[in-house]
Amino acid sequence: MLIISACLAGKKCRYTGDGFDYPALRKLVEEGKAIPVCPEVLGGLPVPREPNEIVGGNGFDVLDGKAQVLTNRGAETTVAFMRGAAKVLAVARKNGTRVAILKERSPSCGSTMIYDGTFKNRGIPGCGCTAAALLREGVRVYSEENYWKGSDLDI
Repeated sequence: MLIISACLAGKKCRYTGDGFDYPALRKLVEEGKAIPVCPEVLGGLPVPREPNEIVGGNGFDVLDGKAQVLTNRGAETTVAFMRGAAKVLAVARKNGTRVAILKERSPSCGSTMIYDGTFKNRGIPGCGCTAAALLREGVRVYSEENYWKGSDLDI
């Protein structure tokens, strides 16, 4: 069973209160081949919410207590991001998930790129908290930008 960022399947759970519509990904959810998750909502954050970025590292650093997640106004939201990552990891374990397709550049879901923590729209290589947790579990993580390259996708 795949895991897909809920916002990629059209769920209005992004920090802005909207979602995206990737028909192929939405279809996987509709056919019961994928489970939609929003780690930020699962972690207790509202919709809409202030923009958040990882400051001082990447998702692995957040999980290891070496970096934090902050809103654009400086409020710390690290605990919510860690809680959301843990809940998605539990879903993955329960369903035997080996592949996830997550929203690139998200502080939760970014798989190869996140923002640099300055809120100036500057991307840096790295992954978000949920992607890091899944990667540590051995789950292959793709984004909406590269999932079609995944020869191991069971879809």
